[in-house]
Amino acid sequence: MNIKTLSEHATSVIDQYMNFSVGKAVCSIPYFNNKTTRSRGALRAYVGKGSPKDIYEEVTASLTKEHVSVDVLTGESLKKYMTDKNIGIDCSGLAYYILNAESEERKRGRLDKHIHFTTVHGLFGKIRSALRPVENCGVATFADKKNSRIIATKDIEPGDMITMISKTTERDHMLVINCVESQNATPVKIFYTHTIAYPEDGVYGTGVRQGTIDITNPQGTIFEGVWSENNLLTRMRDYVAEIRRLNWF
Repeated sequence: MNIKTLSEHATSVIDQYMNFSVGKAVCSIPYFNNKTTRSRGALRAYVGKGSPKDIYEEVTASLTKEHVSVDVLTGESLKKYMTDKNIGIDCSGLAYYILNAESEERKRGRLDKHIHFTTVHGLFGKIRSALRPVENCGVATFADKKNSRIIATKDIEPGDMITMISKTTERDHMLVINCVESQNATPVKIFYTHTIAYPEDGVYGTGVRQGTIDITNPQGTIFEGVWSENNLLTRMRDYVAEIRRLNWF
């Protein structure tokens, strides 16, 4: 069995989102849906685009302002606190930081030096994307042919993405491939990272998580495989879903 993973740098970013810690409390960072809260122009931690450092600084600042000691926090109460404060990460924000770390590790430089911000227009759009690249890089931007290309299932590698562009009014979604197990140069199992809110998660069960796909037909589509999150696979019916790779990878 051959196993390929993201770089240590990118894997560390994933770990910081999945095992976010304040004091002795540890939890995954909650999912943030900007479409629901409609936050605009706020700090990154409050619009679903914060790095682990951004989020840590805002959580600890808020706790200090409210005179809450980190010593009383548990993983459950920390998750609840962030959720109630609308502090979290959305799927493209998470992907941005993971892929930015991977791009730097591959000596390709930061994402904002390569990304074409295809959803912003005019002079002010260009200025906004230059000043706030993470906030202006959504799933549609990652999935645009100016930024990425379609990859066959048999060629999938860590650092690739599965982008899901909605056919309806549902929010676009994306996953980042963080590990691929292969036999005889053929992928047999894929591990991915994303952040999402399922109805069954309730208010406080959302957030960064990982899943797997057992590849049953490497020559076919990835959607023929066995997904650990079957409810995610079910959602694919309402999306244009593709495996894509950044053009500079």
